[in-house]
Amino acid sequence: MPEIQPAIVERDEQLYAFVRGSVRMDAFGVIGDRLPEVIGWLAGHGVELAGAPFFRFNAIDMDAESEVEAGVPVLSAPEPEGDIGIALLPRGRYVTVTHVGHPDGLFGVITELRQWAEREGLEGDMTVVDGVERWACRLESYLTDPRVEPDMNKWEIELAFRLAD
Repeated sequence: MPEIQPAIVERDEQLYAFVRGSVRMDAFGVIGDRLPEVIGWLAGHGVELAGAPFFRFNAIDMDAESEVEAGVPVLSAPEPEGDIGIALLPRGRYVTVTHVGHPDGLFGVITELRQWAEREGLEGDMTVVDGVERWACRLESYLTDPRVEPDMNKWEIELAFRLAD
């Protein structure tokens, strides 16, 4: 595997629309398959997108259920409706890295990114309670539109983990 090349970036708050779910990692499609629903809802309300769709991992428990949001950055948003909510991604410093390849390869990239951050003396903005990681903001943004590039081995996926202040 090639050496990752992380960057530390400052991000402003970002408005987004989302659906939230509690899922096992081996059944991720339960939440992943809801992204088109959010995008369709936004299109139906004439809302302009402000970036790539993403998954926000609020609580991660690799052995049980994790709390994950399927979200889309927006410039403005109508009132929340049904399962669809509106929130802000927090401003702050983030460590980012872009993975080119199948999403199945993300686990290795995440491991490398965490090891790199540890070597650099950087801490993620998260706490661990009873083995569950609770993140202020941990994102996987899907930069490749699958309608344009259906080959998942060519997808670009950006990881962005908020750093502790």
